[in-house]
Amino acid sequence: MIIRKQGWIHTLLRALAHRAEAAEKAQIMLEEALGHAYEGLLITDAEGCILKVNEAYARFLQTTTDKLVGRHVTEVIENTRMHLVAKSGVAEIAQLQKIRGHEMICSRIPIFENGNVVAVVGKVMFQNIEDLFSFTENFKKLKTELEFYKRELSKHLSAKYSFGHIVGSSKELEWVKELGRKVAASNTTVLLKGESGTGKELFAHAIHNESHRKLGPFIKVNCAAIPDTLFESELFGYREGAFTGAQKKGKKGKFALADKGTIFLDEISELPLTMQVKLLRVLQEKEIEPVGAEGAEAVDVRIIAASNRDLETLVKSGMFRHDLYYRLNVVMLEIPPLRSRREDIPLLIHFHLRQLERETGIPVEGVEPDVAEVLKRYDWPGNVRELRNILEQALYVKLGTTITRNDLPAALSKGATLSTPEAGRSLKAAVRQAEEEAIRAAIREEKGDKQAAALRLGISKSSLYAKVDQYDIRL
Repeated sequence: MIIRKQGWIHTLLRALAHRAEAAEKAQIMLEEALGHAYEGLLITDAEGCILKVNEAYARFLQTTTDKLVGRHVTEVIENTRMHLVAKSGVAEIAQLQKIRGHEMICSRIPIFENGNVVAVVGKVMFQNIEDLFSFTENFKKLKTELEFYKRELSKHLSAKYSFGHIVGSSKELEWVKELGRKVAASNTTVLLKGESGTGKELFAHAIHNESHRKLGPFIKVNCAAIPDTLFESELFGYREGAFTGAQKKGKKGKFALADKGTIFLDEISELPLTMQVKLLRVLQEKEIEPVGAEGAEAVDVRIIAASNRDLETLVKSGMFRHDLYYRLNVVMLEIPPLRSRREDIPLLIHFHLRQLERETGIPVEGVEPDVAEVLKRYDWPGNVRELRNILEQALYVKLGTTITRNDLPAALSKGATLSTPEAGRSLKAAVRQAEEEAIRAAIREEKGDKQAAALRLGISKSSLYAKVDQYDIRL
């Protein structure tokens, strides 16, 4: 017979050759996959004779593949059920099997053709049951670590305090707490106004925890601590390659982190005018635009802002945008200074002493009656934060079981008379005393950081050092 080129017989033979070549390649790939599989793999025919076995299974049986192929499975594998699955046609998944003294987990799956079993595939998932236990233990360990890190992250992204942590029963404080509870139920923006140390952050935490957003994140931002050049990227984030030095994957901003939760903007008065415009857009449009992004992103964030400076005065002087002020000042909570609620001082003393006792491990029964009187008469320019600092200092220097007047800073006893000045004392002397105490309080509040204290007082660092020398302040 003559086979003509490009004829139908020639074309058929070429097609068959291509199919044979493809089948050969597929078989080689299958054998490679079987050979490199970590699990032990075995294939028998319907009678239980071994057709294929990979190196992993052969090594486990302490033999070679060529000594296994062609033999009946019962001859080489103890307790096998491959031939029984071939007869029943019912798969057995994740079954225990003991081979050579080892407990294994294996599966046996029948292969059908035209309704009949033609082969059975056996797979050893764990060559030793101890591998499974080890895997399980590692999984438990990783899960425990994951839960730990989730809890730690939650601590940083959630509010820690409730209204129950705001100590005091005075009418002034109770009225603000009640208003805070009412406003917490809404989504409205809240402006917290109050002197440094009055507890504005406590109120922000409490409002978040009392709201329907309490399961969402609570993100704190100190506007006074962020350099002007970093404000935009810190608040709104940036995309990959947005600027030199940017992280490869970009970075989420504080607003994106606070999505479905609350963002607390402390010391909002320090926000640069350029950023005030962008914050106004967030309030109006409910969206942010990360640095380098092609468009805006929607965010669902409640804003709580706080300031110890009078924003109205800043608006009049052009240092704060009036439209932003009105957007922030939907509901304002003005937290009273400690000198306006002196009846709360005994409660605060007891609360903070118990707290400090747990933190420091230093036992203390309380304060002497004359100490309580001094603390009640003092005007507390640093408010509750200053009170806690004074108590902590006294705790470390006390000699007995209680805090005595000798354990208090000398300036505190002097300052306690400021509200009832001695007759005939000059204005100059009163001013000097007030100035000295304000400097001492600022340094205490900033934990000895004189640069931060100078910033708090609104004077230069060199001026602060001059005053420290003048009044011989040693804290």
